Amino acid sequence: MAIITKKITPESFNLIKSGKKKFELRMADFDIKEGDLLILEEWDPIKKEHTGRKIEKYASYVNKFNLDDYDQKEEITKRGLFVIQFE
Repeated sequence: MAIITKKITPESFNLIKSGKKKFELRMADFDIKEGDLLILEEWDPIKKEHTGRKIEKYASYVNKFNLDDYDQKEEITKRGLFVIQFE
């Protein structure tokens, strides 16, 4: 099991803390796999410093994909992507 620490905005931090947000969308510039511990440290973008609050979550599912996996890179770049969470 790896321990990964990442910054997170106050808005996302609060949504995860409340239980409403149960996912995280990140650039795949680090290694993570199911079972790894993700430590999310709240980052104040105005003060450009950590607030001292953090949340620890275990990765239960990881799906890495490339924009052209579905042969739609141009459309995805133009329109963006949705992340849809199910209850």
